[in-house]
Amino acid sequence: MRARKKKHGAERIAACAHLLIQDPTVLKDDPQAPFHEVLPLHLEIGCGKGSFACGMAAANPQVNFIAMERVPDVACLALEKAENAKDTRPDNLRFLIGNAENLVEWFPPHSIDCLYLNFSDPWPKSGHAKRRLTHRIFLEKYRTVLKKGGILRFKTDNVGLFDFSLEEFEAMGLPMTDLTRDLHNSPLNEGNVMTEYEKNFSEKGFPIHAVTVHF
Repeated sequence: MRARKKKHGAERIAACAHLLIQDPTVLKDDPQAPFHEVLPLHLEIGCGKGSFACGMAAANPQVNFIAMERVPDVACLALEKAENAKDTRPDNLRFLIGNAENLVEWFPPHSIDCLYLNFSDPWPKSGHAKRRLTHRIFLEKYRTVLKKGGILRFKTDNVGLFDFSLEEFEAMGLPMTDLTRDLHNSPLNEGNVMTEYEKNFSEKGFPIHAVTVHF
């Protein structure tokens, strides 16, 4: 679903500029530059309205967390969510407006400890397979920017995308652990931070599929 155009979106984003990595090319020289302390670096690709990013950063003060969103009007909502939590907002969270296609141009090799893909666009048409964020084209990019031994955590409600992704992970020779087709009714749900999308669909009874992929 296409996000509605936000009124005064540019101004609203500018009001949260202190939380935004405005020039992602600075990350190539130093991916820790936006933060006050050098810590393990986690990146969420497609942060949506920001609930997961805000929750994960608050629950894990021992990591630096970058939340990436390609749609500015959606990123605006995530930025405002973090900005409005002034009393509880963690200082280890920054946002980036951009596309995963540019990961290798923005991040130095082997600089990220953990990647999160949460409820990515399934691109259901077979001709659009290369756009899926778990396609091997993207997995090669993740292999470049992730540290040796880094991990990818993947969640989706879409069975077709999950099955496709498992095939891609296997084809790339990537080991998998913590695989479940019903996350919320499994022991793996302990400590799980939900996205807005996840909360909505789980309340409607849709099972959530998840897996951890090792690079």
